[in-house]
Amino acid sequence: MNKQRVITYGLVLVVLAVLLDLQFRAWRTFDWSRFFSQTRDIAWLHVIYGTALIYLTYVLRAVRWKIFLRPVRRDISSVLLLSPTIIGFTGLALLGRPGELIRPYLIARRLNLNLSSQMAVWTIERIFDLAGFTVLLISATFLPTELRDFAGTSLAVDHWLHLATYLLMALVAGLLSAAVLINYRGAVFAAWIERRFSHLAAGPGKRMAQRIREFATGLSSIHGPLAFLQQSILSVLMWWLIALAYKEVTHAYGAPMQSISATKVLLLLGFSMVGSMLQLPGVGGGSQLATIEALNKIFLVPRELAVSCGILLWLVSFVSVIPGWFAAGALGTPLFATHL
Repeated sequence: MNKQRVITYGLVLVVLAVLLDLQFRAWRTFDWSRFFSQTRDIAWLHVIYGTALIYLTYVLRAVRWKIFLRPVRRDISSVLLLSPTIIGFTGLALLGRPGELIRPYLIARRLNLNLSSQMAVWTIERIFDLAGFTVLLISATFLPTELRDFAGTSLAVDHWLHLATYLLMALVAGLLSAAVLINYRGAVFAAWIERRFSHLAAGPGKRMAQRIREFATGLSSIHGPLAFLQQSILSVLMWWLIALAYKEVTHAYGAPMQSISATKVLLLLGFSMVGSMLQLPGVGGGSQLATIEALNKIFLVPRELAVSCGILLWLVSFVSVIPGWFAAGALGTPLFATHL
């Protein structure tokens, strides 16, 4: 493990230690007997439905990546991309955020494409993910939905929700603008880089310029209005399915959580997304803590129930891919071969 990674993990550990210390101070009166009681009474059929919805999103991701690759490989099928997708998200669950790189690497290797182009596709996919969630959040924030029930609360949720929505809209617009700029002016920028560093003997300018050209080639994945529409619809649908999965898990706890609808759960999903930026390999951390705090402070769910639900949401949304991958491998299904 290199020095930069050690520093990164060290900082994450410090942040999580601070968060855990704050949680420990708040949980001195934590009722563990009530926690186990709440967990024992879960309606597991809802959890199974939620897990199935999460697995369906992996299929949609494979279909969307296929559309991204049409300009360079029109002959591939979504089934061919499902294996790297499952493996990639397994790596994400086991390795934390560094596992994100597994999927573009496997796709590049399987299809004999350069890694830079697939990293560009991955970047565009992340932008579409953010945009898809933002579209749903805009609908829930500015249309007459159940999220307006939070207006006027002591936590000023309505105000912060509007502010977060505006910030997400600005972020998506900025990222799309940068991607379009590189797509259309990438060759010019690469040529400038090549000239700027041409005096160096080792030729880093040429390598950097080549990477920029490959990255710009990958950004050509948005190759027309129809493809853009298809990618947008798939992105919104995928995040709606994730929201439905969250709703199924929360409703597994019965009456105390029945008021959390699919639109309300978008707020919970947003907290989980922010918290997932502080994920430790194999154990998570940030996602659970952020979800627990949102359930307890915004949805006014009892602490013991919030802890149980937060952990289960993390298991369904992040970890549930692991047993599916191992089960398929045990059955000898070639679709889930590692290709390594």
